[in-house]
Amino acid sequence: MVNLEEKKLNLLCVPSNIVGIKNPYKGLRNISLAGYKNILLDFSLCCTSGELERIGRKKAAEEKTDRLKIFENPEKMNEAMLPLLEQCKIQGIHTPAAYAPYLPRDTKHADLNGLLLHLAKESIKLCGLARCKNLVVRPLFAGIAPADIWECNKAFYLELAKLAKEQDVRILLENQCKDINGHLVRGICAMAEEAVDWVDRLNEAAGEERFGFCVDVGVCSLCGQNMYDFIIGLGDRLKAVIMRDCNGNQESAMLPFTSVYRGESQTDWLNLIRGLREIGFDGELIMDIRDTAAAFSHLLRPEILRLSKKIADFLKWQIEIETRLKKYSSRVLFGAGNMCRNYMKCYGEKYPPFYTCDNDKSVWGTEFCGVMVKNPESLKELPEDCAIFICNIYYCEIREQLLEMGIDNPIEYFNDEYMPSFYFDRLEMKEMKSEE
Repeated sequence: MVNLEEKKLNLLCVPSNIVGIKNPYKGLRNISLAGYKNILLDFSLCCTSGELERIGRKKAAEEKTDRLKIFENPEKMNEAMLPLLEQCKIQGIHTPAAYAPYLPRDTKHADLNGLLLHLAKESIKLCGLARCKNLVVRPLFAGIAPADIWECNKAFYLELAKLAKEQDVRILLENQCKDINGHLVRGICAMAEEAVDWVDRLNEAAGEERFGFCVDVGVCSLCGQNMYDFIIGLGDRLKAVIMRDCNGNQESAMLPFTSVYRGESQTDWLNLIRGLREIGFDGELIMDIRDTAAAFSHLLRPEILRLSKKIADFLKWQIEIETRLKKYSSRVLFGAGNMCRNYMKCYGEKYPPFYTCDNDKSVWGTEFCGVMVKNPESLKELPEDCAIFICNIYYCEIREQLLEMGIDNPIEYFNDEYMPSFYFDRLEMKEMKSEE
């Protein structure tokens, strides 16, 4: 069985357009200096979808490049990836998840499905070598009639499951979009019901939990899906999420929060975070910024990587807010304003605080949203295992205040930007002030 021991949410960086396959030192060092401890073991670094496509067009005989030789002898993928794996070991970078080679979404070359099977098997062997526990393998689609999609893929995935069990690797399916005359629409496993059905039936056929699911946020955006419903439907089958921004029309992998129009993000981050928070997601959070990285000078890429790590940390924090609330048996709040109000509306009943406190003396001894407001000095009387959740945008200043007071209790930050529901009175108050 796959080792299903409890673990924390992992942050991974996709190395494409950052790390060179033959000389990976500098790119991996920049990833490490940015703060990442993990990367996605992306096997398309040594065999891209475009090169696979060229084989289908029978150009392999004309283009005898080193990479194309890999397709004539897929075992050479091992040799091509070794410098990267060795450098990861030297720099202490882990590879908890990987991505198998795949074809372009508009390919018609069904004759390459056998090669994809071979490459997926080689990917599993490399995962075993690198102690990588999760491998994303896209389903077969080229040249397969819609009525035969499930049966063909069932045979494909179960063939991989035999080797995956030997190497202790979990195979992750992924939601797909398909290209119809240049338009991207929902494809295989793009609906939660189908994704759940495939994973459950494959696990039943394998006789163990050998399969899970990876959500590609970019595909959800391209297909106009409600990510909250999709994630809730998947539940604990969800083991990995690929975080990438796009404009909802063209496929791209951009830094989250950078695809905007008139100040509005083109990706529904709100429903994504809500969904991941609700299911208590603790898998692999994969930052795919390959297109953003490619657009910047190599001199600026270290800065882009540092920014992407900051964004990854922010997303992780938002996703894990309820997990941290659940972690403690008791809690108090610091702040008696809008953020506290939103806490009480969304979590006050499920995770009730003893009280809240505030630096404003005028509110001490009053009640706010059903809780008493106290002097911060009262925090010195808390049981040592009671957590203090700061409900105020001045997180750093208040934390420093608490430390100067000699408070030894756990200090956590709360934020209300991605709540499960909104407190509309806050919006109304904003509107009233703007009218004044």
